[in-house]
Amino acid sequence: METRRWTNPSQPQTLQIAVFLLYANAVFGLLGFSVLFAYGPLLGLLSVVAYGASGFGIANERKWGYSLGVAVSLLSVLALLSLFGLSDVLLSGAAITLLFDVALVALLLHPMSREYQRIWFS
Repeated sequence: METRRWTNPSQPQTLQIAVFLLYANAVFGLLGFSVLFAYGPLLGLLSVVAYGASGFGIANERKWGYSLGVAVSLLSVLALLSLFGLSDVLLSGAAITLLFDVALVALLLHPMSREYQRIWFS
């Protein structure tokens, strides 16, 4: 019998924290705080769904969840930098958003996360 889970304590700490950050980005996106809403409501809504789905996919050890998580987190960093530029981001309140987005990318691309998903994800 296959179980569905929202979190997976058997995964490495890097992936567990990444799942929590993906869920947090989905919730903040629902509140309208996603930078991708600047490119239109459809892209903003798709990013919210992608954040939630990728967190769920990673918790259930699915390769599509990992790939989607990396893609949407990289897209968010690139969108933030293209909207404001690095110097404006660092001097504004968006610096914290950039910090969390870069941390999410780093957690997902960490060697421990990549090795675990390569071995265990289906």
